[in-house]
Amino acid sequence: MKKIFLLSILFLSSCISIGVDAPQTPTPAGFVTATLIPTKAGFLPATLTPTFESTLAPTLAVTENANCKDSAILLSDVTIPDDTKINAGEKFTKTWEFQNIGDCNWVGYTIRFDSGVEMSAPLSAPVPDTAPKGIVQVSVTLTAPTADGTYQGNFTLHNSNGNPIFIGTEKIFWLRIVVGNPSPQTPSASTTKTPFVPSGGNSNCSYTQNGSYVSQIISLINQARTAAKLKTLTVNAQLTSAAQKHSVDMACNNFLGHVGSDGSSIGNRLNNAGYTSFNYYEIIAIGTPQNAIDQWRADAGHWDVVLNPTITQIGVGYAYYADSNFGGYITVDFGD
Repeated sequence: MKKIFLLSILFLSSCISIGVDAPQTPTPAGFVTATLIPTKAGFLPATLTPTFESTLAPTLAVTENANCKDSAILLSDVTIPDDTKINAGEKFTKTWEFQNIGDCNWVGYTIRFDSGVEMSAPLSAPVPDTAPKGIVQVSVTLTAPTADGTYQGNFTLHNSNGNPIFIGTEKIFWLRIVVGNPSPQTPSASTTKTPFVPSGGNSNCSYTQNGSYVSQIISLINQARTAAKLKTLTVNAQLTSAAQKHSVDMACNNFLGHVGSDGSSIGNRLNNAGYTSFNYYEIIAIGTPQNAIDQWRADAGHWDVVLNPTITQIGVGYAYYADSNFGGYITVDFGD
């Protein structure tokens, strides 16, 4: 009988057990359980154990820091959700909530109108000083057009040097309002969003995929394995399919965890994708590829999976949904 090494990791108890011989009736291998709390206040990209206050104390002075990396995610539309009806010519205030997930202190940062319908937007609006991992709200006062229609204005977030910052996978964020009773419009052919109806119930989710992010994650994992003198992993289509579906499920149903919105486990998802090995693992993360690597490297259990010598195959999924808490959701499934 083939020997299969099974790793069961329970982060809450910090217990690791390794079995040598597979039983006569195979049982699914253990998988890594996320220790990130799926709430806005619990997100911490550099470590998986929150040890900070997520909002800045009023007396905290934030100063600029050199040689740092900027990154952000849009947490929510605090006011005026997309497709809110606004009276013709009415003034309104749009507020977005962001999280600084890079390691730069946001000092002198601004948001700027980029494209679309301007709606009397200011040339720029200040972003309150925000430390890394801090959450901040930014507002602009706008005026609705006077004619019936659906209007979208696109904005960008800039650092103190005027350089735009990526928000998830995109450089722009937006607001969209409806004035009067516009005629239905055909969606733009340039959109990269894909409709998805997950089993958890969100029937109106248009998420964005990012093939470049997927390739970067695979490359970063294989770089780490090469540095540890381990074999690099090959991409498996079945693992990829299962991982992508789970990332979409997390994004569209706004949760972070290994149990799917329909109650499925990683074993269920892999089985449905046609993957039959019982030696498998799953890790998840949010943000960019480097954010993900930082999260996994900061936790011994996750990093042990990345550097597991028994695995040979990998599948990576990524989905970005602006209306979710964390924006971009990453799933990596490993197997032998």
